[in-house]
Amino acid sequence: MRQISRRGLFGAACLACGTGHLAATPVQAQGWSPPAAAQRCPSRWGPNDRRGSMNLMTPARAQSASSLIRTGEMVELGHVLAPTMPFFGTRRFDLHTKRTFMNPEPNRRGSNEEIVITEIGQVGTQLDAFPHQTIGDQVYNCVDMPSITGRAGFTEMGVHTIGTIFTRGVLIDVAGAKGVPVLGDDYEITVADLEEALRRQNTQLAEGDAVLIHTGWGTLWGRENARYVRSCPGIGVAAAEWLISRNPILMGADNWPVECAPSKTMPDASLPVHQLALVVHGVHLLENLKLDELARRPERQFAFLLQPLKVQGGSGSTVAPTAIL
Repeated sequence: MRQISRRGLFGAACLACGTGHLAATPVQAQGWSPPAAAQRCPSRWGPNDRRGSMNLMTPARAQSASSLIRTGEMVELGHVLAPTMPFFGTRRFDLHTKRTFMNPEPNRRGSNEEIVITEIGQVGTQLDAFPHQTIGDQVYNCVDMPSITGRAGFTEMGVHTIGTIFTRGVLIDVAGAKGVPVLGDDYEITVADLEEALRRQNTQLAEGDAVLIHTGWGTLWGRENARYVRSCPGIGVAAAEWLISRNPILMGADNWPVECAPSKTMPDASLPVHQLALVVHGVHLLENLKLDELARRPERQFAFLLQPLKVQGGSGSTVAPTAIL
């Protein structure tokens, strides 16, 4: 397959001045393969950048997001962490309550605690940090992964460096636009699907948005776990390129990888959107969202709030994002 550079993907003006993204036309997904290091690096933010799309998280953007709050009502977008969640491979979540310790003072103050055994970065509703994925031995901005990997986590770009995200959130209700509660098990969302959903919603994307895609797949969470992890509907490579050309601060969905799995346009590739977003462009992915309640509401834009756990050097973090209306 033909390799595509960032310049070829988003137009010649992009690397020179950081503009021109909105006018660009994404290449065909069938022609994409991970671009060579010389084509994808340095990133648009420069050779020493480690924050990627989080460079868009400015005080002005946070202030603008706050103007979207009308009633102050909050819709939680994270699933409850529990052993009944769907898991991949050896991932697990076990909570063990430590029995009440009764302190010896006469006021009889009891104390309860718990021990949690889990892969805390990659279970539940989760945000991927850049070291989570590679192209060969390189992570975002062509940083050599072995050089930043230690027994105590990653020395650069760990999830603890991301910080608070407070920006405009946009829900793209693809399932709603299709008139179905849940997209098909292997439905690959196209650019046309995204454009049609946004047209129906009368919504336009803007730089720095947290873009959340509703497929309906999240309704299987905790109910049909085997089906949930076997495959899923989600964005294809072309749709991901189209979204990334709008400069989102992150892309999220109510499925486990954001993208369609397995890929239909690239059946010989393993989660290509993960490489495209995290490694090539430095855009964080937000997985396993709970979007059913938000999708039932009329609002399609809102203030979006998220902060990953401060896990030193972690590849990701379980999170509990919120839409504030």
